[in-house]
Amino acid sequence: MDKLIRIGMDTSKQIFQLHGVNAAEAPGLRKKIRRQELLSFFGRLEPTVVAMEACGGSHHWARELRKLGHEVKLIAPQFVKPYVKRGKNDAADAEALCEAMSRPTMRFVPVKSAESQADLMLAGVRDRLVRNRVQLANSIRGHALEFGVTAAKGPSKLGELLRRLKQDETLPVLARELFAELADEYAALEQRIKSIEAKLQAWHRTNELSQRLAKIPSVGPVIATMLVMKTPDPHAFRSGRDFAAWLGLTPKDHSTGGKVKLGGITRAGDEALRSLLIVGATSVIRQMRCGGARRPSGWLTELLQRKPPKLAAVALANKTARIVWKLMVSGEAYKFLPVGQPVSKAA
Repeated sequence: MDKLIRIGMDTSKQIFQLHGVNAAEAPGLRKKIRRQELLSFFGRLEPTVVAMEACGGSHHWARELRKLGHEVKLIAPQFVKPYVKRGKNDAADAEALCEAMSRPTMRFVPVKSAESQADLMLAGVRDRLVRNRVQLANSIRGHALEFGVTAAKGPSKLGELLRRLKQDETLPVLARELFAELADEYAALEQRIKSIEAKLQAWHRTNELSQRLAKIPSVGPVIATMLVMKTPDPHAFRSGRDFAAWLGLTPKDHSTGGKVKLGGITRAGDEALRSLLIVGATSVIRQMRCGGARRPSGWLTELLQRKPPKLAAVALANKTARIVWKLMVSGEAYKFLPVGQPVSKAA
């Protein structure tokens, strides 16, 4: 076998498809291999460059192949798809990976360590539990509405609703029993979320960058920890705008024929991280409109006079993302500017 300069590997649970090329760019390897044989196969190969899609399990295999001396590059699936010539099968995907990794402008996903993935698991578990809590709360409200019992909006009002349902003797016995079970389930879910958030707080207190980011208005400990955990190397982004675009907070570009046409935000990147930034921005706007902000932003005050609150929240989230990037790459701490002083556009 000629020396292979690149190998594209399409991964799955049990079967892996390999496509390698030699220095003449001619295919020198087309092979299916089982999971248990993969590491022994690569152990016999001379060190080369291996490309995989950034998907489930890819970071694990990247770490294992690196131990064997190979260079591993992970590519986002949407960047591989244009190189699939025709049809959709494992062999075509492996060949597309081999071709995509050779492009000089291709962008790669940094390989995560096992510790980083454990941190991300903590964030993922919290996100799932919060979604389950919202789903359960909506279910309780829906069932209560069927019996004509309602409550004000907000999670803080749910406890009062459950107490009323427990004491309402006009409800059928079966309904009261089921509401009691739902109340127990909700209480257990609340306890699990508190336990996870305690672990997040402990992680936050030991991370210097997370503590610096938490000082930004609209960014608290939870959002700060998520930003640190989920952001790859910030130096990989050329500017704060690129970082905001990675989060999906910049407008869609539909420009053509020299005419600039911008639409809504792209919603690319991590949905949970983008949602947290927008929720944090919404909280700041709510405080400003209620007069509770200690240092009201002149820029935001002027924006709210021209634009609806939801649009202003997205704009503020975009601005916050740029500030986050600047603090990450510079190592500086957030500084509150005096009212009226212009903000630097370095990011």
